[in-house]
Amino acid sequence: MRRRKARTAPDELAPSPERFAQGVVERLPQAIADEAGRPVRPYRAVDTLTAMLRKGSITPEMRQAGEDFHALFMTAQLETLRAADLGRLPDGMREMNITLRQAEARKQVWRILKTLGGVPSPAGSCAWHVIGSAMTVKEWALHHGWNGRVLSPEAASGVLIGALGALQAHFGL
Repeated sequence: MRRRKARTAPDELAPSPERFAQGVVERLPQAIADEAGRPVRPYRAVDTLTAMLRKGSITPEMRQAGEDFHALFMTAQLETLRAADLGRLPDGMREMNITLRQAEARKQVWRILKTLGGVPSPAGSCAWHVIGSAMTVKEWALHHGWNGRVLSPEAASGVLIGALGALQAHFGL
């Protein structure tokens, strides 16, 4: 038997098939306001921590610890997004100094990673790539792994769960 695709209303804009191929996408359960204040129910990607919480492999406190670390990581601006071409900026604006808030967030991230054993350790590498940079566990296991070794998805999930447990203890949740 073939599965039928979920149908959307004709006036509804759904994600493209290419987006659905990138991972799980779902509608928000409740409506939110768009830029003009109209109620809408947009789609969102389901992240790794949410999927693990739904499966029961992590606790809500572990998920919160992961969200807290991710928020610090984003505040510190350590994500691997590509930067804009600085050649387009005027000469006086080419130096991008970090703010005091970013500097403090970076200190906290490094302190946490040191607690996890450093970036080269399995928990530190997993925290950096999966929790901080929002890479999937499978991508991290195949491309980064630990110490240059490819990990099985089960072992990678175990490393992530251990890292989240350590983060939970660090944040006192």
